[in-house]
Amino acid sequence: MCGIAGKVVFNGSVVDHSLIHAMCEAILHRGPDAEGTHVGSFIGLGQRRLSVIDLSNEATPPLANEDKTIWLVFNGEIYNFEALRSDLQKKGHVFRTRTDTEVIIHLYEEYGVRSLDHLRGMFSFALWDSRRHQLFAARDRIGKKPFYYAKSASSLTFGSSISALLVDDEIPVSPDYVAIDQYLRWQYVPSPLTAFKGISKLPAAHYLICNADGELVVSRYWAPTVGDVEQDLTSRKDIKRALLDTLGDAVRLRMVSDVPLGALLSGGIDSGSVVALMAMESSRPVKTFSVGFEGDSHNELPFARSVAERYGTDHHEFLINASVVDLLPLLVRHYGEPFADSSAVPTYFVSQMARQHVTVALSGDGGDESFSGYDRYGELLQWEQLERIPLSYRSRVCGSLASMFQMLPYGRWTSRLSRGCRMAASSTAERYKIYMSVFKDEERQALYSPVFQALLANSTIANDVVLKNSEISPLDWMMNYDQRNYLPDCLMVKTDVASMANSLELRSPFLDHEFIQFAARIPSSLKRHGMNGKILLKEAVSDLLPYEVLNKPKTGFGVPLAQWFRNELSDMLRGTLLDERAEKRNLFNHAVVHRMVDEQIAGRRDWSNRLWALMYLELWFREFID
Repeated sequence: MCGIAGKVVFNGSVVDHSLIHAMCEAILHRGPDAEGTHVGSFIGLGQRRLSVIDLSNEATPPLANEDKTIWLVFNGEIYNFEALRSDLQKKGHVFRTRTDTEVIIHLYEEYGVRSLDHLRGMFSFALWDSRRHQLFAARDRIGKKPFYYAKSASSLTFGSSISALLVDDEIPVSPDYVAIDQYLRWQYVPSPLTAFKGISKLPAAHYLICNADGELVVSRYWAPTVGDVEQDLTSRKDIKRALLDTLGDAVRLRMVSDVPLGALLSGGIDSGSVVALMAMESSRPVKTFSVGFEGDSHNELPFARSVAERYGTDHHEFLINASVVDLLPLLVRHYGEPFADSSAVPTYFVSQMARQHVTVALSGDGGDESFSGYDRYGELLQWEQLERIPLSYRSRVCGSLASMFQMLPYGRWTSRLSRGCRMAASSTAERYKIYMSVFKDEERQALYSPVFQALLANSTIANDVVLKNSEISPLDWMMNYDQRNYLPDCLMVKTDVASMANSLELRSPFLDHEFIQFAARIPSSLKRHGMNGKILLKEAVSDLLPYEVLNKPKTGFGVPLAQWFRNELSDMLRGTLLDERAEKRNLFNHAVVHRMVDEQIAGRRDWSNRLWALMYLELWFREFID
């Protein structure tokens, strides 16, 4: 696991080595073990290395092929690299290291862009082909590893974090208000946008090619399978057996490491299953790490402890309190753009604790999207009963009612009635968009100042909700949408940044693309019944986990914000959102913000998730823009 950085200059000059070094310094935490650079005509490449496979100095990227016409920087792990290496050696390729990085170089020589089809793992990389004067960069299928870039008329700058790009003085620093509007809707900035004008994210499962003339092409190379297409497994018993076998294979692949390895254990089914399978493969007690919150009624530490005791793990726990206020500025710097998923806080702390003992940890991320674990799936499926009524009729009648409520003065009940009418008037995709919004449409309309609304008036953005495919079920559509959007742009950003801020490599067996494709072939009717999700997964792992873990209600990994904002963090909340500096920014209706803060602290209404998003945004402005 590492951090990468680089620049392509279109005039053919030699890239300044000091710039590449400075970009690497900005991502030192992603790779504290070594730094490597390569500069030449057109290209400068740099990498900070966290040594995991082949710890020798010779394995520090950038690495090159035999005649040094191809150079590569690489962030991630390729889990099938040994099999790929063996096949490539049979074809005559010569290796000088044992690292997975070098495999990508020779795969490219053999297959070009289609080399991506052979990779099983998590990755972002940049490969310079000096014969073609061409940069080839790619990001893994689920977006576990990040890739940011900024293109001008004269160059392309790229790296693993926005902070690395901002080292380049040629990149202007200014906010993208369209992206900020999207952030306030989703709690994260969706790809390919970032909160900075001129800086983009390479979306998950996409590659980028940029030549020396400045021509840039971005293309998708993979999409998760959708739909009930399982043919070869004829019984429920067969499917459950295959599920465990496929997940077990994904776990085994991720246990290959030349450094200490452990697991993050949340107390849920997904991470508990991973730990169980790790314990079966390991000759030593698995090191496990869990966090909880002081005084929180939803603390999951007892559930995590029950799994740890069952498998005799070397278990470590940590309790978080409201002193996280001291951590927020650090998180703002590491994330680089507004990011309002409060579970970044416990993810940071559990990563910090784990890094004191191990360099690599496995996690349970990804099970909800493949096996219908989120409660929202069940709640939204209840709205599907309205599909019996023609959409044209619902749109006309319920849409008119929603418009009527929106014309009334903004209030709690008028907002809810308007939103309910819009849900009834919408399709599956539009309902999902309404449900998932942090700030709903009517709330943003009341919140945004005339200045902010004017900044957005002439903006355009691609349709961010793909229309529902009538050939798949609503449940399949929601899971697929999350895999293509919420998972890479929110959850993977959260885990990557929080773990790498502590120089910890995080691996996710449930996000193995072969396992995801296997899960997609299982009929969705086996995954959920009403409000009960993960039915088949629970059955498959029933012998692995304690009863109380299998049957506990679904809980998130978030922070008890409502409690903290009413107590320990109330002064920070007021001091950040209601001071003169925030008011002069003139993006929001100050009276609306003031009312939200007052109602939150007084306990009259819970605005905690929205206020967290606003507070984080204000801290981002102060860190990067002011």
